[in-house]
Amino acid sequence: MTAAAATGPEPPAGGPLFADASPAQVRAALIPEDVAEFDRQWRAVMATATETLDLTSVHHVLESWRRIAWLTQANGPDGYRRMLARAERTLRTGELPPDSVPLDQIKALIAERPADGDSTPTRSSS
Repeated sequence: MTAAAATGPEPPAGGPLFADASPAQVRAALIPEDVAEFDRQWRAVMATATETLDLTSVHHVLESWRRIAWLTQANGPDGYRRMLARAERTLRTGELPPDSVPLDQIKALIAERPADGDSTPTRSSS
């Protein structure tokens, strides 16, 4: 068996980053602070799957961590840590960060976009 065969196929070209990432690839993309939690969850879900012969939970845990790996890589380790700190501060204080955009404003902007994908907002004349 070659090393390439042992590691499995490469993700499809042009596909979403981490969509088909292996557990080892996901783990390698995480910040050190997340690795211990990934390991704990992975071992627990694998132990359960061994007993139940059901991989559903394994797939759910892996998909969840794939999203975290994507966020980590998309923002960079420091950007990901800043995102976590902002979220923690918002949850703790209940206050949105100063540069936040209210949800109703986001919804209004989305509603203004044409359905055909044209990015030019349309405004009704009143």
